[in-house]
Amino acid sequence: MECAKVQDGLPLLLYGELSASEMDSLQEHLKNCPNCRAEFEKLEKLQGILAERPLIEPDAAMLAESRMALQSTLDREQHGWRALWRNFESLRFQPSSGLALALTLVLFGFGVGWGLRPRLNNFNPGSGAVNTADTTNQDLDSMSISRISRIDPDPQTGGVKIIMDAQRRVTLEGSMDDPEIQRVLVYAMKNYDNPGIRRNTLDALRNHADNPTIRQALIYAMQNDPNAGVRLEALGAVSDMNSEGDVHDALLSSLQHDSNPGVRVAAVDALVDKSKEEDWDEPTTQAFSHLATTDSNPYIRMKCATAVLRAER
Repeated sequence: MECAKVQDGLPLLLYGELSASEMDSLQEHLKNCPNCRAEFEKLEKLQGILAERPLIEPDAAMLAESRMALQSTLDREQHGWRALWRNFESLRFQPSSGLALALTLVLFGFGVGWGLRPRLNNFNPGSGAVNTADTTNQDLDSMSISRISRIDPDPQTGGVKIIMDAQRRVTLEGSMDDPEIQRVLVYAMKNYDNPGIRRNTLDALRNHADNPTIRQALIYAMQNDPNAGVRLEALGAVSDMNSEGDVHDALLSSLQHDSNPGVRVAAVDALVDKSKEEDWDEPTTQAFSHLATTDSNPYIRMKCATAVLRAER
């Protein structure tokens, strides 16, 4: 067994996440490889140090309030869950790990949000070209958008088509360089209620992150979108941006504060990838060290501990 593969599996061995055969293979390798054995001893030592730090447990009242809030939310979204099950009844699978379960919950939440009734407050985006079969050259300044029905990015042309209701349904179609197109998309990304529309808006915006306004809209979505699936997609778009201070700080904030474990796992991976390209910075290393013992998800604790080991190499 190669040392690189063994060292990637050491955290799994430490946390008891390997099968019996995999555990036997790694332990046999450790007997005969002093370098890998030294890495495992370092990991054990780090785990011991982190384990000495006190864990803050939520009190009984907080747990009770959280359970009541969860039950109330599920009751309100009962129709959405039934619709989601009908749409996805053909997808029958059993998550085999904590990470798979976390990502499954992300997709479930995204699906529920997709079925929610859309609503958009009045918005006057300004003037622009409107192309429909029965409407031409109308001034959007005089229109009030009440609903966006569809956003279709065209990866071949780089353009986008927006179908929306503004006094009556209109289609706004043009280049992503059009300021009016940008205004509608950025507004939809930040304010529109339907997460499916926000998800399509991400597809239209993600290849134009060199625009400062679009860049900030993607970061905003990663940190503030109410749907975990949309936040996860936005995190992927932000990870692809040029690595500047705002991107790094936003990823670090998602790692530390996002409520969904699937999003936090993706933030760990993004920060590790960027740290491979650049020097490991102290705030990121400290965040990984802190979360290695305090995060509520054991898989994230393991990934953070592994990241700390990589930073020390």
